[in-house]
Amino acid sequence: MKKFLFIFLTGFLLASVSQAQKIGYIDSNFILSKMPAFNQVQQEMDKYAEAWQREIEQLQQQADKLKQDYKAEEVLLTDQMKQKRQAEITKKENELRDYQRKVFGYEGMMFKRRQELMRPIQDEVFEAVEKVAKARGVQIMFDKSGDLVMIYTNPVHDYTEYVLEELGLASDRKNTPGARPADAIVDDPENLPEVGEGEQEPQQQEPPAKKATKKKSNN
Repeated sequence: MKKFLFIFLTGFLLASVSQAQKIGYIDSNFILSKMPAFNQVQQEMDKYAEAWQREIEQLQQQADKLKQDYKAEEVLLTDQMKQKRQAEITKKENELRDYQRKVFGYEGMMFKRRQELMRPIQDEVFEAVEKVAKARGVQIMFDKSGDLVMIYTNPVHDYTEYVLEELGLASDRKNTPGARPADAIVDDPENLPEVGEGEQEPQQQEPPAKKATKKKSNN
């Protein structure tokens, strides 16, 4: 019920805002996927993750060895020796869990490193979005990839391709004529409407054929 109410209010908000101000949206995930710098960050983060994972596996192996050794020698140990070995195992397991949280936990090393590498890329995208918004008179720009639930999006408000053009990364998937924002410059031949799918060019009507007349025979 709460989710439905949130979706309803989101749709109502977009409808209300669109009547007063010009709005638009982008797909930041699609934009990032086209950026070579973003792909480099992904590859670099994969290397960090692999290195950190190897360190975690080493700690896990050390903890497993301590437990195996203790189990094999348990019958030969005194109570005092057992307590000491159990304390060593507990210490190693705590070290393992702490390091896992430190690396992959909330705001851990993985998160902070990715944030550090992504900041310049995000700034570049933001600057491109800002330029497109100002050039096309958009007062509010939403991100389709964000947490905001967009139950319906009219392609006419999609400025993703314009941002890609601003970044010099125009993709092969161009906006269709019907999806181009209303403020597109009509004088530009590239912005002139084209015939879309399912539409037919108006055909020039041919003059009606003349009816053949029969000649009367003299016979």
